[in-house]
Amino acid sequence: MSIRLEVWGDYACYTRPELKTERYTYDVITPGAAAGILEAIFWHPGLHYQIDRVYVLSPIQFTSIRRNEVKSKIGGSGIKSAIKKGEFGALYLNTKAEIVQRAATVLKNVHYVIEAHFDIGSEANQTDNAGKFQDMLKRRARKGQCYHQPYFGSREFPVNFRLWEGGEIVTAYEGQEKDLGIMLHHMEYTPRRLKDGTVVYDASPVFFRAKLKNGVLDLRESEVLR
Repeated sequence: MSIRLEVWGDYACYTRPELKTERYTYDVITPGAAAGILEAIFWHPGLHYQIDRVYVLSPIQFTSIRRNEVKSKIGGSGIKSAIKKGEFGALYLNTKAEIVQRAATVLKNVHYVIEAHFDIGSEANQTDNAGKFQDMLKRRARKGQCYHQPYFGSREFPVNFRLWEGGEIVTAYEGQEKDLGIMLHHMEYTPRRLKDGTVVYDASPVFFRAKLKNGVLDLRESEVLR
């Protein structure tokens, strides 16, 4: 069962991994980020969103901003070492001293319609079904309810959303075709058990060749690259 959700906002940033220090965004929202918006509105462990299409309703526009960022981070290995040794002083990070100002190239005046369907996994209860989940998602979207504020790639760029109730979708690129190159599709997390029994998840990126046809990013038959 499918759903269409209209989303819009002032800014968005879907950072290209090869340009992550001075952030530079992809041209359009990534499928993983689109699924994250739906999960922010309605999440269930037995529900897995699959993005089918993204309709680009506003022209793709870039702008440059400067942002304060923290240049250091506390790694997972450091946390584990501190727990074992009982020395937690190394986990302190003075963010005021670590702040650095960096440039970022972001999107502005973004406006999409996200078309998606969902699969029901083994974590769902016996009483769960596709119709029930669809009704709950639509009801929450109509009321503007969400578990946490959805955002366009960064929490400082909040998403406005509402259920697309039908009608023709007019995009900003009717009659045009744009090759957007290789884009990040989503991140895959594979569980791995350490010698001490701890389970960690290894993250690996999945990419795809993105093409915008008539203002529509069609993901139903896109070839993924691992």
